[in-house]
Amino acid sequence: MLVCPQCQFENPENHKFCQACGTSLSEKSCPNCGDLVDWSAYKCSNCETITGTIRSLWISHPSDTLQIDPRYQILKSSGALWQVLDRDPLKPAIIDTPPDSAVPYLELEPYLHQILPLLLNAWQDGERNILILEDRSHLTILSDFLSTSKNVPLLQILHWFYEMIDIWEALEPYNLCHSLIESPNLRLDEDQLLCLERLIPHQTPAPTLKNLGTIWQNLLAQLSQTQSASLHLLIAALLSESVSTLDELRSRLKSIAHDTQSDFTDSEIMSDPQSPEDFSSASIPEPTLEQAVTIIAESDHDSDDMPTVVLPMQLFSLEDAGRTDIGRQRDHNEDCFGIDTQIDKVQSPTNKVIQARGLYVLCDGMGGHASGEVASQMAMDTLRNYFRQYWREIDQGSHSTKLPSADVIRQAIQQANKAIYNVNQEGLRSGSGRMGTTLVMLMIHDTEAAVAHVGDSRLYRYTRKHGLEQITLDHEVGQREILRGVEPDIAYGRPDAYQLTQALGPRDEYFVNPDVQFFEINEDMVLLLASDGLTDNDLLETYWQSHIDSMLSSQTNLDQSVSNLIDLANQYNGHDNITAIAVRAKVRPNLDQMK
Repeated sequence: MLVCPQCQFENPENHKFCQACGTSLSEKSCPNCGDLVDWSAYKCSNCETITGTIRSLWISHPSDTLQIDPRYQILKSSGALWQVLDRDPLKPAIIDTPPDSAVPYLELEPYLHQILPLLLNAWQDGERNILILEDRSHLTILSDFLSTSKNVPLLQILHWFYEMIDIWEALEPYNLCHSLIESPNLRLDEDQLLCLERLIPHQTPAPTLKNLGTIWQNLLAQLSQTQSASLHLLIAALLSESVSTLDELRSRLKSIAHDTQSDFTDSEIMSDPQSPEDFSSASIPEPTLEQAVTIIAESDHDSDDMPTVVLPMQLFSLEDAGRTDIGRQRDHNEDCFGIDTQIDKVQSPTNKVIQARGLYVLCDGMGGHASGEVASQMAMDTLRNYFRQYWREIDQGSHSTKLPSADVIRQAIQQANKAIYNVNQEGLRSGSGRMGTTLVMLMIHDTEAAVAHVGDSRLYRYTRKHGLEQITLDHEVGQREILRGVEPDIAYGRPDAYQLTQALGPRDEYFVNPDVQFFEINEDMVLLLASDGLTDNDLLETYWQSHIDSMLSSQTNLDQSVSNLIDLANQYNGHDNITAIAVRAKVRPNLDQMK
């Protein structure tokens, strides 16, 4: 099969165009001159721009007589890895029997997602294991970054070192800790997160934490700035082997982090997202206690909640995109969405100050032609007007600059319910003639977020650490029965299982009780508001890897990603209107608050 690069639809290999969206499966546009270039080509014949899909090849026993699958054309050697051109990049490889060297990539991927390169193909040739990996030769080597940066605050360094402890713990059962003590193997991705170029098997003798201390010492030696005496003492303890366990090492790093946190001071400078080299200018005023430096309790590396240092965070960038579609079976669209953001930014050639607040509302109307869309529009307009007034009062000093309380949010939603309910009453509507709407609403103020919902429109959160999470819980009969202790199969075996238990408009305020939740944006995340036309049949849970994972990257066009989700829903659902809002929030450690 050929996987469409646009919508990820799986096409027969003999097709030239995607059956779902019409994208060419044989040619693509050169990013430089726009000429069409074959997917298998290395360069554009017109302007010589490299357009090919480059991979990394690793072989367990390299030799001068290397013979590999003709799909891959060897370009050049880069240390232990070879760069190869993938002549058939739209065709996913099927690894039936992975060789021994491939197994750690497959088993560790859920725990070290994006820290490890993707394993794209693998096979065995006699005694040799051959792996095709995601190419990371373009990523910055950590030691090079440290040697060229003017100032890298201590908390950022502690964060990287703590990540290394997590990775060491995950790699140790596989005898792969050598991956952390080869300096060129330690890389930084586009978001300055630590990652590995490849996995490196243990050499004799097996590395110990003393070797980790040596690599830390070498990394610090690249810096030209004044350094932490406490951290150097910890490294000395590693080198003398007086610190020999991961638990003790974590404890010592925790102590240094807390001591450093006590030196924080207020600042209002934020680094320019276009200048990742400048870490030293990042802050928001008045960090909350919840944003203080903490260390999540240790857990077994087989769990989804691996330990990490959580630094005080600030909002680095906030992007959004929304789209609604009628679907394939409806004759009108009753969905509605609204995006209302305020981003305050003061920028100079080297620094940028940014504070943001946003309101994102998605409604799925019901009530027949010319009614559902009225209800959804009324709800959105009421909430938008309510919170615009609330923001004006904040600017006038009437409220704190935090998010509104749960009671205030519920009051706003009750106003929206009342507006629709009154129209129903005035029109003497009854039964199915009463219009109504579901609601899911997201509010963001810097690194704080609130979500409220009524009905079955949902909010999802996607992060590197936890993957895709459904944050809201549908207000429908089946879910209500599960909460009462009924087995899911029985609860959703009822004929009325998907009937809503709450909606805005059909009934008065005594029957509407919005759920409100608050959470911190303490890591990069994509927040996705979706109507049931997109979420039915577990569509997002099934296709998150192909359609949501890439949305976290700053290089991914968010508008196009939302369009791809709509197209996906039309392919596999399409029975209802489809609406999605995607919010990409990027955060950075609040490093410039240090003295």
